[in-house]
Amino acid sequence: MRILTNICSNDLPKSKDFYVKLLGFNVKYESDWYIQLCSPKDSEIEYGIMQRNHELVPEEYQNRPNGMYVTFVVEDVDVTYNKAIEMNLSIVQEPRNEFYGQRRFLVKDPNGCLIDICSPWGTE
Repeated sequence: MRILTNICSNDLPKSKDFYVKLLGFNVKYESDWYIQLCSPKDSEIEYGIMQRNHELVPEEYQNRPNGMYVTFVVEDVDVTYNKAIEMNLSIVQEPRNEFYGQRRFLVKDPNGCLIDICSPWGTE
């Protein structure tokens, strides 16, 4: 079995730039209605971006996301946070250590999707 997460977008190029520049994704496939990104370390880890109003997306699901978020685990959350600041992204929550052992920050992607970016942390 394989799982592929797809999100919907009103602006495919802007969405692609967000994920490529912030998280270092590679572009695996690109058309005028769909972009498939993949992890630079494992091409089987994929993330898709589909044109929101494409015929494959039922009309009732062509709305902005609500009530969900996508988590990306990175090597160093603070490095990624600094990149987000340089990109002038919409930060929802600055980095902080959470009780469950992750340091994370929250950012909004160009589609209004809440993105959780985190790294493990621990006390020594």
